[in-house]
Amino acid sequence: NLLMRFYDAQAGRIQVDGQEIRTVTRTSLRRAYSMVLQDTWLFSGTIYENIAYGRPDATEDEILRAAREANALEFIERLPRGLDTQVGELGDALSGGERQRLGLARMFLHDAPFVLLDEPTSNLDALNEAAVLRALSDNRAGKTVLLVSHRPSAAAIADVTYSVEHGRVS
Repeated sequence: NLLMRFYDAQAGRIQVDGQEIRTVTRTSLRRAYSMVLQDTWLFSGTIYENIAYGRPDATEDEILRAAREANALEFIERLPRGLDTQVGELGDALSGGERQRLGLARMFLHDAPFVLLDEPTSNLDALNEAAVLRALSDNRAGKTVLLVSHRPSAAAIADVTYSVEHGRVS
């Protein structure tokens, strides 16, 4: 929440590349960041619109590529209306794993230089998680990826890992 400036820090400083983030507009900050949380936020509308939110000017081919990278294309193609399927209020027409993969597709489409992932595969089975982690690993060149996870399989793709136990970082 602090990195995305949903809240400003009450004490201390948060800097990105040596620049205090309070001096950066929220709009430009959010253009530079992509974020996928454990509970993916979807909007009432179609699957296409929800993925395109990551980059509204994207072509259908780019949206399909992002869905493929998030291992979502197969389930989308099985739906009677495909990309035109309505997700329902807050995505309630989809399972938690399907919602999470649409959030990941949005992130892949946005293609920001800083990616913040908080339990991005928590609702996925092992097969889908492996495919998503492979795509994350393949697409991280030139990016900073901050991945928070309880799953050792997710942490395995990291260059550097930190563990927090009993309030201590190791």
